[in-house]
Amino acid sequence: MINLLPRYIISFIIMVLLQVLILNNIQLNGYINPYIYILFILTLPFDTPKWALLVLGFLLGLSIDLFTHTVGMHASATVFLAFLRPGLLNSMEPRGGYEPDSNPSVQDYGLGWFFKYAAFSVFAHHIFLFYIEVFKLEGFFQTLSRAILSGLFSLILILFIKLFIKK
Repeated sequence: MINLLPRYIISFIIMVLLQVLILNNIQLNGYINPYIYILFILTLPFDTPKWALLVLGFLLGLSIDLFTHTVGMHASATVFLAFLRPGLLNSMEPRGGYEPDSNPSVQDYGLGWFFKYAAFSVFAHHIFLFYIEVFKLEGFFQTLSRAILSGLFSLILILFIKLFIKK
């Protein structure tokens, strides 16, 4: 894990820069906002300690918040995702278990497995993020539709990245 630390630092920086410089400028009618920076949390090794997931989730979300002036919304949503991740992975664990020192990936566990994992994660993150943004139940279905449409677009981008970019 220590020898992979530079790779994860670079991945963290790339995800933050990609999100704030390119993807935050994509907004279709106020309904579709792609948030793929969570791919960093999704692809961390299976054996990442829970405390490290929470800290990394907080730092990732805080980085996005600093660039977008969103006062902790992304930090809380990524900590929520990091909190859900171990339980989600346990519920989706194959019969033989996960390979030691492996990451959640299409190449190792198949497209179907990764799709379910990414879909649940993306929609949990997006629903949390969009509702914390409005922080009221007024316009419940409008907020839900924004979260679902943004989640679908984000999921497509994440699958595209994972299918066509190996490392």
